[in-house]
Amino acid sequence: MAESEFQEGNYDDRAKMRENLKKDMEELLEKMEKLTVRATCMVYNCVSIRTSPDLTNAMQHLEDVFLRCKEQMEKKWQEVPME
Repeated sequence: MAESEFQEGNYDDRAKMRENLKKDMEELLEKMEKLTVRATCMVYNCVSIRTSPDLTNAMQHLEDVFLRCKEQMEKKWQEVPME
């Protein structure tokens, strides 16, 4: 009788371990899928930038305009009287 109880307990432990393993594997698979999507997006961005010089120029222009705008906003903010 003690042997059958031991086997049942052993079976329960195996079932629990199997469920834990399944859960861990699903979590790892989900993380890998997210990383794969991120890596794909990064590669796409790199390829599109390298194959289109116009895109690089446009990005540089946007950065320059942003910096000028930011500078103007900081100047205007300093001109606002303190209340």
